[in-house]
Amino acid sequence: MAQRNTWQRERVREALADARGFVSAQSLFATLRGENTGIGLATVYRALSGLAASGDADSLQSPEGEALYRACSTEGHHHHLICRSCGLTVEIEAKDVEAWAKRTASLHGFSEAEHVVDIFGLCTPCTKQRAAGAE
Repeated sequence: MAQRNTWQRERVREALADARGFVSAQSLFATLRGENTGIGLATVYRALSGLAASGDADSLQSPEGEALYRACSTEGHHHHLICRSCGLTVEIEAKDVEAWAKRTASLHGFSEAEHVVDIFGLCTPCTKQRAAGAE
């Protein structure tokens, strides 16, 4: 079932596009609430879910288990490097991961395997900032 393109959904899409890196629904809701949009949390969750389902947003699970979203800039299957500190996100190709996933599924008798791989770490500026703080 396709979602209607309401002004609320469009405003959530715009806020997501303005966000840096991946953000939670709660964080996006706080931004929209601060702008006095009147958009409720349930509407934010529905809009994000619809955007992810249509391919207009990337969705992943943080190491803490929270769903995070980002406006999608690449079509098709891809992976991410995500800074745990500042949220910087880099979309990456991972041909070795693709081959490994297919091979592993096949070894266990599985077909039509799908996977999600996101790598969390610290980007160069955050690594340098952390090293400077440790000195």
